[in-house]
Amino acid sequence: MSKRDYYEVLGVARNASDDDLKKAYRRCAMKHHPDRNPGDNAAEAAFKECKEAYEVLSDANRRRAYDQHGHAAFEHGMGGGGGGGGPGYADMGDIFGDIFGNIFGGGGGQRGPRRGADIGYVMELSLEEAVGGLDKQIEIPTLDECDTCNGSGSADGKLETCTTCSGRGQVRFQRGIFSMQQACPHCGGRGQTIADPCKDCHGQGRVERTKTLQVKIPAGVDNGDRIRLTGEGEAGPAGSPPGDLYVEVRVREHDIFQRDGDDLHCEVPIRISQAALGDTIRVPTLGGEVELRIPFETQSGKLFRLRDKGVKSVRSRKPGDLYCRVVVETPVNLTVEQRELLEKFEATFIGEGARKHSPRSSTFLDGVKGFWDRMTS
Repeated sequence: MSKRDYYEVLGVARNASDDDLKKAYRRCAMKHHPDRNPGDNAAEAAFKECKEAYEVLSDANRRRAYDQHGHAAFEHGMGGGGGGGGPGYADMGDIFGDIFGNIFGGGGGQRGPRRGADIGYVMELSLEEAVGGLDKQIEIPTLDECDTCNGSGSADGKLETCTTCSGRGQVRFQRGIFSMQQACPHCGGRGQTIADPCKDCHGQGRVERTKTLQVKIPAGVDNGDRIRLTGEGEAGPAGSPPGDLYVEVRVREHDIFQRDGDDLHCEVPIRISQAALGDTIRVPTLGGEVELRIPFETQSGKLFRLRDKGVKSVRSRKPGDLYCRVVVETPVNLTVEQRELLEKFEATFIGEGARKHSPRSSTFLDGVKGFWDRMTS
């Protein structure tokens, strides 16, 4: 049975770049990989076919020979063996490590021990602290570098080459037709072992400790913002790099203000007389009290905007606004005189003429009348 053209197998043009070849091979290999198609002989054959095509076309000399003579270039020794053991075959384990490492648990990965774990810390702040910023001291329970052995894990400071991986930090193993590699289980990827472990950290190079840190909180942070402190996470095993510390901000509810991005909102209670006659009142802001003019005949729920009295966040140059919603408050604990005055005032709202003084009530009554007319018609 004649072989298919290698370019056709990978689905690339004859002038495809090395990068294009690698991408095409990855797609083909992942599609037909035997681990993804157990018991499928056709998929296994297709996988071997794309593997053979990539071996030839990824090698400059063999590709040049194939472009000139086709498959015949490898039938009579013109360009080396074709599919299995020719030049370039020894590197296939590294190629598969890059392509399939994350899928099947092996793969090249990075040599050496892994870095220490990252740590998360939740910091609660008041609104004033979040808006103004501050320096705050925190205590973090963590794994820190052992002072006795300076993080090496060795009592005498001596390290020996790992006999399992011969100092490479990685070991290879076979999985089916593939050669995979992973961090050495004996030395944890370090390539070295400890003959005389430190008695304080038992060879780990790190001990449990509560660490005190000074954290600078920038002005304008909000709920969910995170501050990264590089290298302040857990120390890595036996002297490997430490992780990072992530401080997440949580802002407590405020008695007066609610924050919405860069804007602030608050409710301001006013008396009936202030709403009807108008007045100038003082309202709070994060920078102190300011005057707010209430026009006459102001209705409850009216929203007033005070520009630039909100929050200047860490992401913006200009502060937000403060929105004050006035709420007309019903008076309570009336004296006899106040009650009599209100009764006299209420008596002035007589008949149909009273509707012009209550715009919302008039609209509501008209809506009710229309509703009942529709229900009874």
